[in-house]
Amino acid sequence: MPDCSENYESEISDGRNFRSVKCKFCSSVILSPSSATFTSFEFQLPLIRQEKQNESNPETETVSLFWSVNDMFVFQNVGFSHAVGNNKYLACADCEAGPIGYHDLTNKKSYVALSRVQHC
Repeated sequence: MPDCSENYESEISDGRNFRSVKCKFCSSVILSPSSATFTSFEFQLPLIRQEKQNESNPETETVSLFWSVNDMFVFQNVGFSHAVGNNKYLACADCEAGPIGYHDLTNKKSYVALSRVQHC
């Protein structure tokens, strides 16, 4: 198992991701080092695991630490959902785990939740 950090402060260098950002489930590389900017704000992101009976009203959690990506072509292995309001949710393109973040259709930026990925 790779030495992956959950100490987010050590993952930020000059406001950018210090190491690769990978999927927690299959370890596919999502972002290369220094390809995203750290940002902090609150957003209600649907839980990765949902109960079947709640499909029309998914459970969410408040997430506040993100990697901000200005260009969707910076991603290595990320899939985008259909639009849900002003957002598209992000998932690992290899194992389809997600959402790991979201793409804001109004400002064209993507946000990857630090808690939904691993840093190696």
